[in-house]
Amino acid sequence: MRIPHVFAAILLAAGLAGGFFSVPAPASAQVVLPTCQADYLSMARLELYFGTERPDGSPVTDAEWNGFLDEEVTPRFPDGLTVLTGNGQWRNSKGVITKETSAVLVILYVPSDDSETKIEAVRSAYKKRFDQESVMRVDSANCVSF
Repeated sequence: MRIPHVFAAILLAAGLAGGFFSVPAPASAQVVLPTCQADYLSMARLELYFGTERPDGSPVTDAEWNGFLDEEVTPRFPDGLTVLTGNGQWRNSKGVITKETSAVLVILYVPSDDSETKIEAVRSAYKKRFDQESVMRVDSANCVSF
């Protein structure tokens, strides 16, 4: 291993451990859809993780969450969605670990420029409405049968 590689690895490890690297939102999620067997559809699975506590410690209430779903999510993804409740933690930009309840939104979709725009609009709306630092996004490729 050459010295520059060791130095780069140390910097990367220190940055990840210290939380000072910022991961930008993707310009477009590059989901490569699989080839599926006959009775299955090739679709992307989206998971969005929404923190339910504001910076001042006050919660996002059930009524506020349901209003957000009705106003921001359902009009963009009317075909269906699932909301799961989770408990987790994350390190914020100041290095503080926050433990909180999360709402996990799961949507199956066909990737396109339009779906990308809608997904990012949902993330932006939540961050703005509830003063959130981030909304985590996970995309994966799946074979789906209804």
